[in-house]
Amino acid sequence: MKLSRWLRPTTVAHAHCDLPCGVYDPAQARIEAESLLAIDQKYQDNADPEFRTRALIIKEQRAELVKHHLWVLWTDYFKATHFERYPNLHALFHEATKLAGGADGAKSSTDPAVAQRLLDRIDEISKIFWETKQAG
Repeated sequence: MKLSRWLRPTTVAHAHCDLPCGVYDPAQARIEAESLLAIDQKYQDNADPEFRTRALIIKEQRAELVKHHLWVLWTDYFKATHFERYPNLHALFHEATKLAGGADGAKSSTDPAVAQRLLDRIDEISKIFWETKQAG
């Protein structure tokens, strides 16, 4: 018992993977958001209740992944200097995460236009992300 307490880590680190690798890319969020749009379009074109139920379950999972990938970028990649240079960045992330999983977001909606708005916000975040990568 004493040995296990001695071996227990005193500090626990959290990252988007098990090793803080420093590899970030908005493409991860975009791919999941593209799935949301495609699912919404297929949902609208299919009246089968079993298909629609499956689509909604998968869509909820994908929306959570979008939020996760956005949060990782927001909290782990972007630094104070980025937010100073791009004063709208916090608002973009807030809106994108709400569009992914908020009450009026893609997770709760089957309207392809909502998923498209999410993709548009991710594109804006991606543009800023790549500008910061170029700047070094």
